[in-house]
Amino acid sequence: MQINKLAGQLLLATPSLQDPNFKDSVVLICHHDDDGCMGLIINRPQDISLSDVLIDLGLQNKQSLADQSNKEIQRVFEGGPVDDFRGFVLHDSWQVYDSTMEITPELFLTSSRDVLEDLAQGEGPEHYMLILGYAGWQTGQLESELFNNDWLIAPASQRIVFQEPPEQRWDFGARCMGFERSQLSDQIGHA
Repeated sequence: MQINKLAGQLLLATPSLQDPNFKDSVVLICHHDDDGCMGLIINRPQDISLSDVLIDLGLQNKQSLADQSNKEIQRVFEGGPVDDFRGFVLHDSWQVYDSTMEITPELFLTSSRDVLEDLAQGEGPEHYMLILGYAGWQTGQLESELFNNDWLIAPASQRIVFQEPPEQRWDFGARCMGFERSQLSDQIGHA
C-alpha cells in the first residue's frame, strides 16, 4: 500500500486504536519518507511547566519566574513514547535557530537549545509548544496502521495546534473533515 508523504498532516486516533500510547491522540506528522515517519502528539499537556524546564536547564531563575507570575502557565506536552527526555519546540514563525525544520509554511520544529534561550528571555516565536518525546514508525508501519483504520488523516493548521485547547483538538480536527466523534465506530472494516 503506497501512501503519499504525510508530513504536515494530523493523525487522529480512531476509537479502534486502544494502544495507551496513542488512545485519543492527535499527532502532527513532522517527517515522512520511505524510511519511516516521525510525529508529535499535540493534545497531551503534562503537569510540568515550561518554566520548570527552563529553571532545570539553568536558563531561567525563580525570580524571573516570579516576575512572570501573572502570565498563563505554559505546559510541556508529551510528544510520544520514544525518547521522552528529548525536547522539541513546535512554533509558528520562522526564526533562524541552529536546528529548525519547516513542517508546513506556518509550522516549524526546532530541536536546538537556542530557541529555549530565546523563550527564557521572553523572545522568540509568538506561539510555541515545548514537547518531550516523539512518536516514530518504521518503514511501512504507519501505512499498515492507516490500512487497519487506526488513524484518520486531517489537515494541520496553526489554529488547531496553537489556538484550540488541547482537549478539543481531536474534535476540531474531525469537524474540519466534516464529521463528529460520535459518528465513528470502534469496529474495524474496509470498504
